[in-house]
Amino acid sequence: MPKNCELLIAEKPTSAKKIAEALADSKPTKHVNQKIAYYELMHKGKKIFVACAVGHLYGLKEKEKNGWKYPTFSYEWKPIFEVQKSATYTKAYIATLKKVSKEVDEFTVCTDFDDEGSVLGFNAVQFACGQKDAHRMKFSTLTKQDLIDSYEHKMKSLDWPQVNAGVTRHELDWIYGINNSRALTLAIKSAGTFQILSTGRVQGPALKIIVDKDREIKKFKPVPFWQLELQSTYKKAVVVAWHKEGKFWEKKSADTIFKKTQDKKAVVADVKKKELIQAPPFPFDLTTLQTESYRCFGISPKETMSLTQSLYVNGYISYPRSSSNKLPSSLGYRNIISNLSRQEKYQEFCIPLMRKSKLVPNEGPKSDPAHPAVHATGEIPKKLTEREAKVYDLIVRRTLATFGDPAKNETMTVTIDVNSEPFIAKGQVNIVPGWYTIYGKYVNRKDEELPPLQVGDELKNPKITLHEDETKPPKHYTPASIIKELEKRNLGTKATRATIIDTLYQRSYINEKSIEATKLGVTTVETLEKFCPEILDEQLTRHFEEETELVRQGKKEKKDILKEVEKVLTKALAHFKENEKKIGEALLKATQETRTTLNKIAPCKTCNKGDLMIRYSPRFKSRFVGCSAYPNCKATYGLPQGLPKPSKKVCKECEFPQVTVIRQGRRPFEYCINKECKLKLDWVKKQQEKIAEKEKTPKSKKKPSVSNRKK
Repeated sequence: MPKNCELLIAEKPTSAKKIAEALADSKPTKHVNQKIAYYELMHKGKKIFVACAVGHLYGLKEKEKNGWKYPTFSYEWKPIFEVQKSATYTKAYIATLKKVSKEVDEFTVCTDFDDEGSVLGFNAVQFACGQKDAHRMKFSTLTKQDLIDSYEHKMKSLDWPQVNAGVTRHELDWIYGINNSRALTLAIKSAGTFQILSTGRVQGPALKIIVDKDREIKKFKPVPFWQLELQSTYKKAVVVAWHKEGKFWEKKSADTIFKKTQDKKAVVADVKKKELIQAPPFPFDLTTLQTESYRCFGISPKETMSLTQSLYVNGYISYPRSSSNKLPSSLGYRNIISNLSRQEKYQEFCIPLMRKSKLVPNEGPKSDPAHPAVHATGEIPKKLTEREAKVYDLIVRRTLATFGDPAKNETMTVTIDVNSEPFIAKGQVNIVPGWYTIYGKYVNRKDEELPPLQVGDELKNPKITLHEDETKPPKHYTPASIIKELEKRNLGTKATRATIIDTLYQRSYINEKSIEATKLGVTTVETLEKFCPEILDEQLTRHFEEETELVRQGKKEKKDILKEVEKVLTKALAHFKENEKKIGEALLKATQETRTTLNKIAPCKTCNKGDLMIRYSPRFKSRFVGCSAYPNCKATYGLPQGLPKPSKKVCKECEFPQVTVIRQGRRPFEYCINKECKLKLDWVKKQQEKIAEKEKTPKSKKKPSVSNRKK
């Protein structure tokens, strides 16, 4: 007997709640199974349940495990709690999906519309619900109207091209990751210690790109050059100009002109003005958003991903993992801008845009068949953290700026004659702000205004200075620029690149914001280049990325790609195994040096012989600071919860070394290791006084919250 009841499977709890509230004819009913919430609602007379996953509920696991051996190509999909010990919480989510699936006869996947979301939804449908297919919702925002439209026009089947491509990539990455990581770990074990080392299909080439940049910087040989600068005044304004030649590569030539121009008149020989029109910026794709967030706020690409995900699931912005910088007209530009105008801080930008007879965004060349560019939805945020508010403001202003008018700048190029030697002064001013007004402080430019010079004007107090300099080496990658480089080389996906770089940090292959490879990172690359270059082969990685795309297009079968991978890795790892001991010895030495470098805080003041190091106590499962001269020196200092890193800073009060403590979801802070530090003791005392004051205050006399006072 037909049940005429449907189950919608969302990607996360917050998404499930949003979808239920959007589709419900009246308020949805919340049910709880094993502490996991799911929802029941009526939509146009039809009963619907909305339940959720919590990220991936199923993962890949070795099928026939016989110790730590490689290569291995035998695997199967299993509940994620059987794959990762830390994922026991997912049991209840799987159980809830299984329970609700027994009450329905129709299934719809409403996870994120990308490879990851499609694999997640497909696995939930086939393993938890026992179904071969399901309907599929496609949406780019979690706003009510978008969700209703998505449900009303849902696909009859799963998005099989994305499912197949996503499953292929998952299995491809698992094969690469487990075999290469196992090979590295067993190699270092053969040298006498156990240390988990990892590398992956994209991780290896990404590390090599960073190491190659370090090599380029170290090999760089500076070349000296000379420049001639003219400083003078015109009606109290300082005018700075540089010789037209720019850089002189021979000092003799620079000296000749320097002598020729000493104590000579400086007269304006030519003035050229030019107007430059600067079109509004393109809407954000994920990579551009990550790089702009890093430029404006210093927020890492990985944290930007986390912040935008939070903004998305709350309905404030569109789906962030987009590679598009296009905004289709179907989004309803006028409605979005009208809704944004309800926020007072954006009214002054929205009202002029609303007066336009036609709204046309300045779109870029990138497109994404699944999602439009990242944009604000118009929903008013209820509560944002400081960093969420920053990224939200950036996205809102960028969204509005794309509809703004072009900005107009005027450049002024002045040629100044000093004894027949031309010096050039350049200036630029904004004459029509256009979209600059909307984008505000995020506009990456500044005016450099020159006085109103005219041909024949003589400048006062001319002074010529000869500067000696040298060419500078290339810059290290930053967390933002390496993401951009990976995209440029088509390595990884928009959703994985930030995680790949974060993994390199976590595994101690790289360090610092101006990214440098550690001794371990360099040695790993050097060793693999010598004994197993296939692991680092950028071209091979890109080849399999392109092959996966052919799966999406239906031009290639998963089994053919995996068969090719098996052949490539079998050959590469056979060569690796022959040299396992040599590889292990090199990696062991590099690991020890890297560990010492990354954990060293400062010389020990107690014994003046050893160094204070960040240590880990397996017994207490916590980190502390201890002296490297132990047991001769037993100086130890406690550390707060979080991940401590050397900061190279000292406390202003007691001059003891500080460490930077990183805590998930919070801003890092500097911590003085001296337990007797006056600043620390004063802070603790103040906290204790605050707690005591709260305990003394009767509940009835406590001040009402801001929201209650308003009521």
